[in-house]
Amino acid sequence: MSERSEKRVVQRGLWFDEFEIGVVYEHRPGRTITEADNVLFTTLTMNTQALHLDAAFSEALPPFHQRLVNSMFTLSTLVGLSVAQLTQGTIVANLGFSEIAFPKPLFHGDTLYAETVVTDLRESKSRPGEGIVTFAHTGRNQHGDIVATATRKTLVRRSPTSSSVEAPA
Repeated sequence: MSERSEKRVVQRGLWFDEFEIGVVYEHRPGRTITEADNVLFTTLTMNTQALHLDAAFSEALPPFHQRLVNSMFTLSTLVGLSVAQLTQGTIVANLGFSEIAFPKPLFHGDTLYAETVVTDLRESKSRPGEGIVTFAHTGRNQHGDIVATATRKTLVRRSPTSSSVEAPA
């Protein structure tokens, strides 16, 4: 019996060379947002907004009559849901966010699902072996309602086989 080498697959994001404009990436599983998530994030970030923390205050106010999930938590989770599939270990840096919107709120117990479309690709002029990828992120609740959108520009490494830049170990 001959010895076989084990095949290994390491989870990673995509190299710059693997992205294509117009491709839609659906990120699963989604993330059900709990009261603990919302309160922890809100207090860690020093956000004293009663709409996130004070149930009695929020219940008395129309139109929602309940606490809202902190929109910065929604945005962070929306981007976080994309990491394993798109940028794990391949991103150099986030360059910026724009066109951020929250058309509907999330509430405790809602599940956030994310999808991303690549809207632009260009090689970096100043950093050989890297490229700029523009993502359009969309977050939906369990009913399919859009609850968040954001455009994100990232600096992403090229594949080690297509550039002289070595990939991190």
